[in-house]
Amino acid sequence: MRAPSWWQSRSSLLANILRPAGLVYGAIAGSRMKRQGQRADLPVICIGNFTAGGAGKTPAALALAEFLDIAGESPAFLSRGYGGRLKGPVQVRPDHKALEVGDEPVLLATTAPTIVSADRLAGARLAYEIGATVLIMDDGLQNPSLRKDCAIAVVDGATGVGNGLSLPAGPLRAPMEAQWPAVDAVLVIGQGEPGEAVARQAAVLSKRVFKGSLVPDTRSVEKLNGRKVLAFAGIGRPEKFFDTLRACGAIVEESRAFPDHHPYKRSDLDSLRREAEERGLLAVTTEKDLVRITGLNGSGAWESLMVLPVRLRLEGEAAFRNFILRKISDRRLGRS
Repeated sequence: MRAPSWWQSRSSLLANILRPAGLVYGAIAGSRMKRQGQRADLPVICIGNFTAGGAGKTPAALALAEFLDIAGESPAFLSRGYGGRLKGPVQVRPDHKALEVGDEPVLLATTAPTIVSADRLAGARLAYEIGATVLIMDDGLQNPSLRKDCAIAVVDGATGVGNGLSLPAGPLRAPMEAQWPAVDAVLVIGQGEPGEAVARQAAVLSKRVFKGSLVPDTRSVEKLNGRKVLAFAGIGRPEKFFDTLRACGAIVEESRAFPDHHPYKRSDLDSLRREAEERGLLAVTTEKDLVRITGLNGSGAWESLMVLPVRLRLEGEAAFRNFILRKISDRRLGRS
């Protein structure tokens, strides 16, 4: 789905019409979050979102895995595999396609072993069996089945928690009063007053606050500077990707926004490629979109398609790393 603009406004007519449905959804989700999860055989770090839609969760999970690897740990990712047909538990292989395991797991598996499992506890057991020492849950903040030793909510600085209402009236997956007790820290990615407001509330509640930004690959920036491009993306906030391209110096002549996790069809790609070639534009997309495109049978090679990788740059990187390592140590010493 694509986050509607009225999710940012409490005065929106649609938000108010859907408010009763949001109250019901929020009550159910909040009640579910109170359930006591089962303990895994290894420390569990959850990288989740308060809201539906993209906030930079995948780059945050990748950065965490790299930190843990440097610290001598053997991290593994656990994902429910949104958009894939396999329920698992299964370890993602190089030949797995997005249609089987989802786009995010395929991307995560390039950095560390990745398990897809609708049953989170079963997935944690498999991660332990393959030798992981720390489990990174990609999403699952609202899922109570597996107890978290540390939960970090990733927040988009530009959108925060939107209008503060639960789905479908707003972007929240559960009311904030139900979600705050479940998190140990927030990671605000990017600038904006909405994100700052969440950071202030977190500080009032004695939650740790970390900040960062998504930084595009330097070599890709050099290739994009001054180029006229056709940009397309099927992520939580495609506009953020288009803005990043402009910040790289690219001239975005055309942009195409698809719903999050959009399952591309051959006709989609043929149309995009044809327009780019006819107008002499460089076609550019995201890493997640490329995973879904590569896994599309019969799509053919699109050698001129460019991908813009982004990585998380943390402010106070050492503090973030030490915070995580202390949580892992506390678990192993029986303090959590």
